[in-house]
Amino acid sequence: MFEYKSASPEQTALLAKKIADIIQPGTVICLNGDLGAGKTLFVQNLAKALGVQGDVTSPTFNLMNIYEGRISIFHFDLYRLEQEYELEEIGFYDYVEEPEGLVLIEWAEKFMDCLPENYISLEIQRTEQEQQRILRFELVGQELENVYKEMEALCQF
Repeated sequence: MFEYKSASPEQTALLAKKIADIIQPGTVICLNGDLGAGKTLFVQNLAKALGVQGDVTSPTFNLMNIYEGRISIFHFDLYRLEQEYELEEIGFYDYVEEPEGLVLIEWAEKFMDCLPENYISLEIQRTEQEQQRILRFELVGQELENVYKEMEALCQF
């Protein structure tokens, strides 16, 4: 596990843009954090850096948005789901078990037992300073180790 301390939303956005440069198809990133912590801000800037045109929004009511850029992005928001069977209904497993693009899952902690074997966990945590955030990255499984190590190197700037 490693951490990155962001002093502002702009700094968080810059990190997301740098991660876009090294992200690979087949990557799953599970984003966790309180409401307003910055999960969607991170996703928006990652998507824009990957060439997505138009608005990138949290799929709170749609449950999933698909964006086309340098690689396809499958963006899930599990906040409103209550039961595991609902994941099947929205086709969640079709996208996360053998991802062909980038899979981003907000509120992944609600269904920890349903996540794929390999993913990168990103927890965004508020601090006592209003604009500051701690971004905590953790590797689960081994398949994404190269991407994870590149992310860690980016966080040393």
